[in-house]
Amino acid sequence: MAPQQAQSAQMRAITISREYGSGGGEIGRQLAQKLQWQLIDHEFVVRIAHMLGVSEREVELHDEYAQGTLARILSSMRSVDPSLLVDTDINGSATEEGYHQALVRVVEAVADEGHAVIVGRGSQKILASRRDVLHVRIIAPLEKRITYVVQREGLDHEAARTRIMDKDRHRDRYLQTHYHQSSSEPHLYDLVLNTGVIDLNSATDIIYQALERKATRLLVPDQELGPGSGSARYPGRVADFSVPPVEPTK
Repeated sequence: MAPQQAQSAQMRAITISREYGSGGGEIGRQLAQKLQWQLIDHEFVVRIAHMLGVSEREVELHDEYAQGTLARILSSMRSVDPSLLVDTDINGSATEEGYHQALVRVVEAVADEGHAVIVGRGSQKILASRRDVLHVRIIAPLEKRITYVVQREGLDHEAARTRIMDKDRHRDRYLQTHYHQSSSEPHLYDLVLNTGVIDLNSATDIIYQALERKATRLLVPDQELGPGSGSARYPGRVADFSVPPVEPTK
């Protein structure tokens, strides 16, 4: 194993938050393939659903943070691992808090096992305290995302726009509900990439390099991290640039 590969192997996971239509899901797939890591995304949930007898259409009808289908899946998984047990109400349906607790345990277990690319699932917040996880946000201008969705899903312009707005709103709901934060908060991430200009292959390469660089910082004490690390003092007195006066218009 090459030295750089050995360093990146010390990282346990990459989380990818994305605006719908930004190509974040495709970037996640490319990263998992490049690193030969497990991919945890919508298709992963669909595969579990099939194993548990839940139809793919039922999964598709629910957002990744919706309580219904995924709560049923996680509840059913307790037969595989009792630690995934979710709370139920008097009607036997999984409660919102029970679903949240189960999802947290699943994401943490995936990170503990290591070498996973986790797309969505609130993982950027669930694993926020872990130094051995790289957190990435993929964004793009709305019109570029509409074009992507039109091409990929065969929708017309207005239908694509509506789908994007609905998906973004639903995806943000989970973090707002449980952590009182928006998924667009940049401080949740090590890296925010705009695919409005940068192509998906290049974005994948940039994230791969960021993973390697973050791996080299794992053993650095917290007090030595930050933009001041290794920085020299300014040679002279710090001063703001003066702003020239604006002449009044005639």
